Amino acid sequence: MGTGSAVGLVGARNGYFGNGAIKIPLPEDIRLTCEVLRKAGLGSEVDAFVLSMNRAAERAAPKAKDVFIGAIREMTFQDGTRILNGPDTAATDYFRTKTSVRLAQAFRPEVAASMDAVGVTRQYKALNERYLSLLPLANRDSLDLDRYVTDKALEGLFYMVGQEERKIRNDPAARTTELLRKVFERSGQYGQ
Repeated sequence: MGTGSAVGLVGARNGYFGNGAIKIPLPEDIRLTCEVLRKAGLGSEVDAFVLSMNRAAERAAPKAKDVFIGAIREMTFQDGTRILNGPDTAATDYFRTKTSVRLAQAFRPEVAASMDAVGVTRQYKALNERYLSLLPLANRDSLDLDRYVTDKALEGLFYMVGQEERKIRNDPAARTTELLRKVFERSGQYGQ
């Protein structure tokens, strides 16, 4: 339930961009560049660049659903017991361990395609060219935007999965299925 809810939240319009806790910021490597561009009157282009990175993550997010379903199907009874008896983010930790590599593999091509579709790469190149035109002797190393956005998208996704898990564990009203209610009722660990 928590993974499905988290994927739905981050995969919606403004799922990343509108959530200050997981919004993908400018890469550290280019923050100075963007400050220079803002001072040169190009703040709207910098803002569009940030928005486009977040839109790419939002478009990639639905890929997580099948990966999480696969991890649930692979879950053993022992895994389930550890999760139930574990800390407030035990399931999130399980999913992070079991799915991070697969999620990155699923997200990266989608992020790359989405970034092309929403113009991230084009905007980055345009910003870089503007920066170099303002400071022609500046040296700009290439940044792997696909990897950066993929990594930040996964960080945000797992953050939201953890938030959803805490809600389910601590708020009986968040246990929206009969099975969830029974599991927590029998375990007696969390509020009834």
